Amino acid sequence: MGTHHDHRHSPSEYNSAFLIAIIANGLFVLFQIFFAFSANSTSLLADAIHNFGDVMGLLMAWVGQHLLKRLPTERSTYGMKKTSILAALSNAILLVFSCGIIFTESMYKLFSPSMVSAGSVMVVAGLGVLVNGATAALFIRGSNDLNIHGAFLHLISDALVSLGVVLSAALLYWTGWLWIDPFVGILIAMIILKGTWSLLTDSIRLMMDGVPRGIVVTKVRFLLNNIQGVKGIHDLHIWALSTQENALSVHLWMPNNPLTDTARKALEQQLRLEHNIHHVTIQVEREQGLCQDACTPCL
Repeated sequence: MGTHHDHRHSPSEYNSAFLIAIIANGLFVLFQIFFAFSANSTSLLADAIHNFGDVMGLLMAWVGQHLLKRLPTERSTYGMKKTSILAALSNAILLVFSCGIIFTESMYKLFSPSMVSAGSVMVVAGLGVLVNGATAALFIRGSNDLNIHGAFLHLISDALVSLGVVLSAALLYWTGWLWIDPFVGILIAMIILKGTWSLLTDSIRLMMDGVPRGIVVTKVRFLLNNIQGVKGIHDLHIWALSTQENALSVHLWMPNNPLTDTARKALEQQLRLEHNIHHVTIQVEREQGLCQDACTPCL
């Protein structure tokens, strides 16, 4: 029986990035709300509400990232790694909820149009593109981490919303067509929802201990079955410990040749490099009856 854990953790630190993004976007939300009422702009107010939801999402992502580094305890032997998945799921839900707010506000304005100060809206929303775009750049290298990627999606979606508000306000200013503003709002909500769907489904799957994206179970099973001396495998499980680390446990039926430490270490390295699996637990069985009596048959 061999048990090994690869303690590879993300080298990047995002504490400063989260702090800057939360402060910058939090202050800008207050700025947006003030000018939204001053300009009588429902689209700018909807953008502010969306930004506020994303600030809360960034705050939860930051907390999740911090808890990811907590050391294991007697009551929590894996530490607080799972909270990073919970934070990613919460972020995805907030993005979907924000899309609902944008859609609702846009539909209301479509059927109840009113004049707005288009010039003020263009200036404020233009600042929003700069603020959100600059803070999103702080997380651009963390796409391999679902939690960091969620924060990046939040900020990019904010930048897209602000850009849409700028364009709609510009068209409204030059044409006077009041339907343009809510139409662009609906279009942006659909774009954001499409981009958020994969984050939502991935987060739900990881919370349910499903196989993480990018890992193909059939390929892992083929690798294990082709180990010298292996006559069958069962109880193969692959799941995510966090948004950064994946785990595997398996029973190997090896009636003749034992699994040496050298072979085990080579297997763990191959699983890590080829399948992004970092924590590996292997149970070797010598008797066929143990395998046949298991809940899952040998494969």
